[in-house]
Amino acid sequence: MVKIISRKSLGTQPVYDIGVQEDHNFLLNNGLVASNCFNKSHSMAYAYVTYETAYLKANYPVEYMAALLSANSGDTDKIQKYIESCQKSLGIKVIPPDINLSGMDFTPSDKSIIFGLSAIKNVGEGAIEHLLEIRQEGGEFKSFPDLCDRINLQMVNSRALEALIKCGALDKLNPNRRQAIDHLDKLISWAQSKAKDRAVGQQSIFDILGGGTNTKDTHEDAPKPAKLEDFKVQEKLQFEKELLGFYVSEHPLQSILRSISVDERVTLSESTDKKSKIKVVVVITAIKLHTTKKGDRMAFLQIEDLTGQMEAIIFPKTYQEIKTFPKENDVVLITGKTDKQEDKLQLIIDELQSADTLPRIDKIPALLLEDLEIEESNSMVLLHLKLEEIYDLSRLQKLHALLKEQSSGNQKQANIPIVATVKGEFKPSNKGICLGRDFWIQNAEATIDSLKNAGFDAEIQPKLEILMSIQA
Repeated sequence: MVKIISRKSLGTQPVYDIGVQEDHNFLLNNGLVASNCFNKSHSMAYAYVTYETAYLKANYPVEYMAALLSANSGDTDKIQKYIESCQKSLGIKVIPPDINLSGMDFTPSDKSIIFGLSAIKNVGEGAIEHLLEIRQEGGEFKSFPDLCDRINLQMVNSRALEALIKCGALDKLNPNRRQAIDHLDKLISWAQSKAKDRAVGQQSIFDILGGGTNTKDTHEDAPKPAKLEDFKVQEKLQFEKELLGFYVSEHPLQSILRSISVDERVTLSESTDKKSKIKVVVVITAIKLHTTKKGDRMAFLQIEDLTGQMEAIIFPKTYQEIKTFPKENDVVLITGKTDKQEDKLQLIIDELQSADTLPRIDKIPALLLEDLEIEESNSMVLLHLKLEEIYDLSRLQKLHALLKEQSSGNQKQANIPIVATVKGEFKPSNKGICLGRDFWIQNAEATIDSLKNAGFDAEIQPKLEILMSIQA
């Protein structure tokens, strides 16, 4: 090892690489390092590799990113970073894992990348190879019983199957993940019993009728799943983040932001332009606790919302004021201010509040709907609104314009009301809510056609049935 004791600039001079026929060309016979050899040859090698990777990324971005994701499939943090780069910077869609589409590695497909099974935690390489081999031999898996019956359950155990269910890789076989997990043990026992019967030459009538082919799913003798409600969205997202490193169903903030009311809230991308105190609703992706020299506790958080990521700091004074400290994957409302340190933007937290304590929107926006008595008609137009539609201002404005067009004319002759119901977890969702008198119409059939053409769910219903629904 050589110690540098001084250095000086010699200006611009020609440099030559040294090539010798020994094992390496870095040590001379007298044991000294050859001058200008190691650093220059390595700089050239790195420069060439940089050029190659830049060329591939610029000209073959989908293939390049698929290879990059495959090479780092065991590193969840890098996978998350590269997927974010694909979706936000390069416009490349990453298709979630699918037992009938995914391969061992991340696979380019047109302008998308199919998630590789090797990046799913708790699913070993041997199990994946076996699944792919069975799929190659017999075609796509047609159902959950079909999958369990065809694979070797010693090579793909229940832990691996549960991981595949939780991350959504088996959604096309059974989209209800809680039900699939509950059903798993029964299916495994059934499949093992069938395997034993085949080993001694016994077959059921369904096997015989199936002819030993996979052209039709004939697993009528498989145990049926119990009727269970699926995991809540937040539970699904937590499993996906844990096993894949990113969210598949949706970002955990999406459903929460639709149901909370926070005045003067901004996004992380908007916060960079703010110099005063701000409010942001974010999900905490990482927490690092720290003890100062004085023995006080503080914390560094990694936070993100739908627009970006940022580091946040909780100093000791604020840390002491937080009664219930959050955990990773918690959604919180943060009040604080941004601070730039060495070209790095941070959010200094003054207050932190759990999303569970935030005010909820518990009534329909007043733009369209109001309670009125229903009169003077034997039939009505029944409009079925989805929960997300009533909080989507642009969607409501489109509906508003469409109905105003249908209700234009002589309002004294308009005697057909429009009644809306709301699908979802909403207080009056089991009742009809009559739109204002200004939206009553004359021609129900024309209104139904216009609503359906605009993507709304509507039908004509007798007045009596709707009245009974409202009074229930």
